Amino acid sequence: MSHQKIELRGSTWDHVRGFDPVQATAQQFMREHPDIHITWDRRTLQEFAELSVLDLAERYDFVVLDHPWIGAAVKRKSLLPLDQHLDAGFLADQGANSVGPSHASYQRDGHQWALAIDTASHVSAYRPDLLAARKLDVPRTWSEVIALGRRLQGGKTMLAMPLMVVDSSCAFLSLCANLGEPPMRTHEHMISRSTGQRVLEMLRMLRDLSHPESLNWNPPQLLDRMAETDEIAYCPLLFGYSNYARNAFRRHLVCFTNIPLGADGKPSGALLGGAGLAISRQTRWPKEACAYTAYVADSAVQRSLYFNSGGQPGHRSAWLDASVNGACHQFFRDTLPTLDHSYLRPTFNGYIEVQDAVARIVHDFLRDKTTAEQTLNHLAATYREIASGQHD
Repeated sequence: MSHQKIELRGSTWDHVRGFDPVQATAQQFMREHPDIHITWDRRTLQEFAELSVLDLAERYDFVVLDHPWIGAAVKRKSLLPLDQHLDAGFLADQGANSVGPSHASYQRDGHQWALAIDTASHVSAYRPDLLAARKLDVPRTWSEVIALGRRLQGGKTMLAMPLMVVDSSCAFLSLCANLGEPPMRTHEHMISRSTGQRVLEMLRMLRDLSHPESLNWNPPQLLDRMAETDEIAYCPLLFGYSNYARNAFRRHLVCFTNIPLGADGKPSGALLGGAGLAISRQTRWPKEACAYTAYVADSAVQRSLYFNSGGQPGHRSAWLDASVNGACHQFFRDTLPTLDHSYLRPTFNGYIEVQDAVARIVHDFLRDKTTAEQTLNHLAATYREIASGQHD
């Protein structure tokens, strides 16, 4: 009796961290399940932030997504509720071994809509050789960041921050939370005037101290410049990529550490990122798709094949693993406190529209197109207009 070939297709983001580990896990899973064939397609990092997950779920069985998409996807009924298909004990292990709120970030309306196969947040990055050559320490507070920026200003090596459009909003939200006021906690009110003012002033100061290309860079672009040239010694806020902390990934080693201390004396408020593995509700093969999803998120796979293939695991056991940390100059150990105190964005339906609007408004401010007062007025009005009536 012949078996029907099961064809599963997925969409992930085009970076070694996004594509290589799911490709490697798919190949291993297919070796163990010869009746199943899995193909992964790539979309750019920009498309990862902007391309509609709702549309992708109509074309693919798997979608690697950013958690703020969950609200819209639940509203559209785009995704499979994994808690109805996966073992309860397995899901409990995933929750107990979450890095920060990453597992919970894919929950809504009492269901689990994706597994946190990849976890990241804003962290700080630095070139240990460049700082050591100048006898400079890694900053621990924002005043030390500013002092370092001024010390380096005018030289060939300087500070930098990724401040292209979407990253401008990420920086704004992280700084609000770091200063003690996590934004967007009600549908009427985004952030207080005083905190918003302080954050915009900080962003403008950081921009002035940063590499002139900062307004055009996303995190991988900044890290590539940091790792290939001697132009950047330190970045206070960007999404961490453990790949750059691995030997021979680029010309120079980049190390990572906690973000500067917040109002609570902890490295708190960093915007939580990462990526979840979700399954389209339209898949013809839910049982097989769930089996592969659970395989990718399995703790043993996360600590070995997933990480060794360039991935940045989501399971806490990988973040604590000595061999994993040894292979990337303690990236996970040295940033875990930041992840555990990170800021979880809302997932209400309409949040993606908010994020896009905030990004444009803040980026216009950083390009000196608007004043701080105009920016805060625009942010408040835009948030109320989009979010009203859509919050939990």
